[in-house]
Amino acid sequence: MNIAKMIDHSLLRPELTTDDVLRGCEVAARRATASVCVRPSDVPLAVTALRGTGVLIGTVAGFPHGSTTTAVKVAETRALVEAGADEIDMVLHIGRLRAGETDYVHDDIAAVVAAANGCVVKVILENAYLTDDEKVTGCRLAERAGAHFVKTSTGFAPGGATLADITLMRATVSPSIEVKAAGGVRTLDTLLALHAAGATRFGATTTEAILDDFAARERREGQPLGA
Repeated sequence: MNIAKMIDHSLLRPELTTDDVLRGCEVAARRATASVCVRPSDVPLAVTALRGTGVLIGTVAGFPHGSTTTAVKVAETRALVEAGADEIDMVLHIGRLRAGETDYVHDDIAAVVAAANGCVVKVILENAYLTDDEKVTGCRLAERAGAHFVKTSTGFAPGGATLADITLMRATVSPSIEVKAAGGVRTLDTLLALHAAGATRFGATTTEAILDDFAARERREGQPLGA
């Protein structure tokens, strides 16, 4: 089991300096994570820092509330892809989903998918604000709109990924859609439990601690975990 390749090393906190972002990119490169997820303005910085490492460049659109207009999300997505982003984590319009305006939510996501021009799009539902029925509707709309992942949270809401939400989301979407857990994934035990429930990608800030714990357990067991 390659835990590192399940992690999007998150560098989204608003107070991070340029040096903080560069140090985060160095961690991602050294630990060979799946990606970094950086703020939009940091995409060119991450592209330069991670060139040749195999670490993907992820970023966000409509973040963190999802309430910017579709035109703004589209323009942002196009600019970020042109700047070198490989993956776009977009926030759907939470209020419109709660209002039952499913055509709006679908079309908003579909427009970002089109603007991403083949790059991976992960749709953040921000489950802390949704009922289970709304989570199911959001997942189905994201899949119908062509997204590649559904994602639990931004990490900036009152709650993050839960076992119940991952189980629900995995059961809602088809096998062609992956599930990303974000918000509160700070320990190896949490990551492994959410992985068992169906998550295949994880947003994390405590990447090194998680990977160090995994390596230590493998040494104690004397064989690869998950083999």
